[in-house]
Amino acid sequence: MKCPRCQSRFETRSIGGVEIDECSGCQGIWLDADELRQIKDGTDKDLNWMDFDLWKHPERFRVNTQEMKCPTCTTALVAINYDDTEVEVDFCAQCRGVWLDAGELEKIIGHLSDELLSKDTSAYVRASLEEAKELVTGPESFLSEWKDLATVLRMLQYRLLSENPRLGSAIAEFQAKSQF
Repeated sequence: MKCPRCQSRFETRSIGGVEIDECSGCQGIWLDADELRQIKDGTDKDLNWMDFDLWKHPERFRVNTQEMKCPTCTTALVAINYDDTEVEVDFCAQCRGVWLDAGELEKIIGHLSDELLSKDTSAYVRASLEEAKELVTGPESFLSEWKDLATVLRMLQYRLLSENPRLGSAIAEFQAKSQF
């Protein structure tokens, strides 16, 4: 396969245990369907429950057809601006592959990490309820959905304790008194 950006040859490399194609010329990466999620999940376990969703803000879409062609199926790629990252994801609607220019994967992961750390208590409560619902209705396995819920609940605990330091002190004091 050849790079859709500069036509150089791809080299295979691994990111978090996921085999991807990297351009030997421009260092962009080609990700087959679902590999972006797998890389995100392998990068930081706390990000597992957060969805990389190109389609979550359709009101902010600026979709452009690219001159670039999918290296897998030769369909014209479409450019989608991802959230507030200034990353333009080139996406193949046919095979669901993703082209990221050099450095864009790191921007996406950084954005998700920032989003994770900036959520307030009410956002974590809503996420906990959504993850609990996904235990029954979610697309992933029960075990995977359970891990997602456990992560969200842990993050909720951290947020509660960081927003309420006196609560943390009271819990520590109670634990110290209850030990014999």
